[in-house]
Amino acid sequence: MDIKIVEQRENPLFSRNEIKFLVTFTGATPSRKDVKQALCEKLGSDARKTVIDELLQGFGKMEIKGYAKIYNDENAMKIEKEYKVKRDLGVKEEKKEAPKKKAPPKKEGEVGA
Repeated sequence: MDIKIVEQRENPLFSRNEIKFLVTFTGATPSRKDVKQALCEKLGSDARKTVIDELLQGFGKMEIKGYAKIYNDENAMKIEKEYKVKRDLGVKEEKKEAPKKKAPPKKEGEVGA
């Protein structure tokens, strides 16, 4: 897997660097976790302050276009959507079970199905 930085800009308003990159690979498509790890190694950034915003792969292509945000501190990450941060950190959400609905009480003389 090879990562090429296409564009990098600093956004002082949000205390972050915004990175557009291109990943080329052979074989199976790399996971989001693998891409994030390789990007952090290439840029020398902290994985806990990095959020992969999007990864786009064309059908049949061996390349992925990506967009990442690298924050200066974890406090600045509070503006990021919670699901993106959880997804990048590998936190699995617990599925909530829908409350079971009770059948309405039967009237006298009514036969059950």
